Amino acid sequence: MNIHEYQAKELLAKFGIGVPAGHAALTVEEAVAGAKELPGPLYVVKAQIHAGGRGKGKFRELGPDAKGGVRLAKSIEEVEANAKDMLGNTLVTVQTGEAGKQVNRLYVTDGVDIAKEYYLSMLVDRASGRIAMIVSTEGGMDIEEVAHSTPEKITTITIDPATGFMPHHGRAMAFALKLEGDLNKQAQKLAKQLYTAFTTLDCDMLEINPLVETEDGNLLVLDTKMSFDSNALYRHPDVEAMRDESEEDPMEVEASKYDLAYIKLDGDIGCMVNGAGLAMATMDIIKLNGSFPANFLDVGGGATTEKVTAAFKIILSDPAVKGILVNIFGGIMRCDTIAEGIVAAAREVDLSVPLVVRLEGTNVQKGKDILASSGLPIVPAEDLGDAAKKIVAEVKQAA
Repeated sequence: MNIHEYQAKELLAKFGIGVPAGHAALTVEEAVAGAKELPGPLYVVKAQIHAGGRGKGKFRELGPDAKGGVRLAKSIEEVEANAKDMLGNTLVTVQTGEAGKQVNRLYVTDGVDIAKEYYLSMLVDRASGRIAMIVSTEGGMDIEEVAHSTPEKITTITIDPATGFMPHHGRAMAFALKLEGDLNKQAQKLAKQLYTAFTTLDCDMLEINPLVETEDGNLLVLDTKMSFDSNALYRHPDVEAMRDESEEDPMEVEASKYDLAYIKLDGDIGCMVNGAGLAMATMDIIKLNGSFPANFLDVGGGATTEKVTAAFKIILSDPAVKGILVNIFGGIMRCDTIAEGIVAAAREVDLSVPLVVRLEGTNVQKGKDILASSGLPIVPAEDLGDAAKKIVAEVKQAA
């Protein structure tokens, strides 16, 4: 789960981490009122969307010459003008794609006199099984180009969860950022605070870009992004309450209500599979046969008829779907339960696209009998290869 910048800063501040003063706003009036509570005379107005590259982004409705989603304002009047520009308009960045994201929230912060910008992030490194702290002296909007052109300027420090954060990790981070004196001490303290926040909140990723050295010699988090392990949110109801469903795909939101692992993709063949590995293999074999999957969907090992029905409806709600492939291996999941869900869903909605079903495993014959006697135009398949060939052929024929 992702959250907005202002929410992430609120969480970091609870761990003693320095952030500029700021106020979130849903309206122009709230943005102006928030600015009036800040010292000034320099303010920063930031669009709040779940995507990076806001500073270099462009508002579709404002034309190519308009400023991006992070703007400096030297007066309350400029704050108001920028808020009017941003709210309700679509910000397109390198991470949103051409569709962009509508800006529904702003964050007005106090301006900062910046002496130097740095990059710092923490994430779960699955290759090493450790938490990785990634730092660079080249922070700011061009960090992607730094990673591409001068990767030697990026340092990775891994932390073994068995030992946790140790003083040498903080020293390594401060050394990588080439900080000396009091700034070195601040960096070491910050590294420990960030690790504590990362592990306490069950984060997947914590990115600070930029971490800035101010003119008066302090380290300050100027911008940050945080994401969390969704499976651990039950331990953090305060974090879960920060979820902004308007930033998520509506079908993915609906799937989460039924505990379905669903991710929308750009293809035209909907997939319903049990098990993440089998789902990946199913998508691969669809591509091998010349088409593209419209989604990743894992119904899990203990799905009920209700859950399968919901999954089927979600797939059919995608207008890009031209055909559906159901691929079930009944281990824990029973094939007859899947079949009942498919039949129930198909009868509730207008099934106007080809449907190919491959069942194998527990109660497979019962499942096949349920499908065969349903009276629905379901194409049976013997194995995964057969299923992929049939659904690709059906979709091409229908086109």
